Amino acid sequence: PRQSRRRKSLAIAYETGQGEGAEPRRARWEPRDWREQLERIREMRRSRDAPVDEMGVQKCYDSSAPPQVMRYQVLLALMLSSQTKDQVTSAAMLRLRRRGLTVDSVLQMDDDTLGQIIYPVGFWRNKVKYIKQTTAILKQKYGGDIPSTVEELVQLPGVGPKMAHLAMHIAWDSVAGIAVDTHVHRISNRLKWVKKETKHPEETRVALEEWLPRDLWKEINWLLVGFGQQTCLPVNPRCSQCLNQDICPAAKRL
Repeated sequence: PRQSRRRKSLAIAYETGQGEGAEPRRARWEPRDWREQLERIREMRRSRDAPVDEMGVQKCYDSSAPPQVMRYQVLLALMLSSQTKDQVTSAAMLRLRRRGLTVDSVLQMDDDTLGQIIYPVGFWRNKVKYIKQTTAILKQKYGGDIPSTVEELVQLPGVGPKMAHLAMHIAWDSVAGIAVDTHVHRISNRLKWVKKETKHPEETRVALEEWLPRDLWKEINWLLVGFGQQTCLPVNPRCSQCLNQDICPAAKRL
């Protein structure tokens, strides 16, 4: 009780700046115009007709499957989606599901057959190896389910931080962090949603989580991925069609 009272009184002094030796509270950094930029992106994404909306990972699994099978399919779709267009990932998942996509069915499948089914996803040969290794681990260590923490997910072969956070969002309905892919990384830097330029998606994730309200963490991936697919393209972004043209730091340069 004594400790909690002391903490409370310190917090009050810190917030008001009263009393001897008290320092004025530093305002938390946040990007200029970010709320307006976000609202305009929501407006541009209102029609939900980007590839991620129609063929993204959240559309690739069998929603009628048992929860454990559904979660496995989510993870597999995420592994296939790396450096692969949504259309290609969706088609590969459909072919896999036609054969009955479970931990056991994949373990029973030989590498050549798995490779033929998932081709032409990016780096498909590596993904065959990672899928077989990860599936074996899931069978042995997790009883055929997928881990329920980011820390455990990123230990699986072929699973990176972005996939882990999306797996938490989609499979476990849990928000442990922001899923940052190339679109989120690129747009966050263009909008100056990071204090200083970041070089890698994981840097961007840390920078965004420092200021973006937690209740937006799940939505931001979906918003920015579709926006990046349709408007804020990697090359030749469609600035003239963007509602943020007048308040985007990158609009005049690009």
